[in-house]
Amino acid sequence: MDTVEDKAIEEKTKKEDEETALPSEEPTERVEEQPTEEAETREETAATEEEEEEGKAEEALEAKAEEEIEPLAREEEAEEEVEEAEKKEKAPEEKEIVEERIYTIPLRRAWISPRKKRTPRAVRIVKSFIQRHMKIETGGKGEEEEEEEGRLVISNEVNEKLWSRGIEKPPRNIRVRAVKDKEGVVTLYLAEGD
Repeated sequence: MDTVEDKAIEEKTKKEDEETALPSEEPTERVEEQPTEEAETREETAATEEEEEEGKAEEALEAKAEEEIEPLAREEEAEEEVEEAEKKEKAPEEKEIVEERIYTIPLRRAWISPRKKRTPRAVRIVKSFIQRHMKIETGGKGEEEEEEEGRLVISNEVNEKLWSRGIEKPPRNIRVRAVKDKEGVVTLYLAEGD
């Protein structure tokens, strides 16, 4: 069961042994033989075959090393993805809820407006209602201070509910869940069941 790697290793050890071996007797005169063309081609082909075998052995070793490294890299990537997913899940939970209330906001005053201004007025009514009931401080002191004191965030689902029938026909009332976190930010969501 000699593999290419084993053969390459044996050949290397034989070469090293021949190079390190000391000759016991050195001939006084060396007779140099001139190689024939056939001998030269044989030596060249043998040398190229050895080089090919060594190249194959090196490639096999590199492939094994890569196979060992790839699963580790995949595991690291998977761990990073899991950590990122956990961070995304924790982001909404990190905000500590100070207060949570459910309100039914009447929007009948929006219907007093002209047809093309009803839904924008309904949005303003929702904002003013929540500011009054959740005690969001909006002083006329300055823009920077307003952001620090508190702000109102209307979720996309509430906005879609208000605009669901277009600009002319907003709903007559809407049930919302208002959540206030410790930073003073109030976020509006649709109440469950709506």
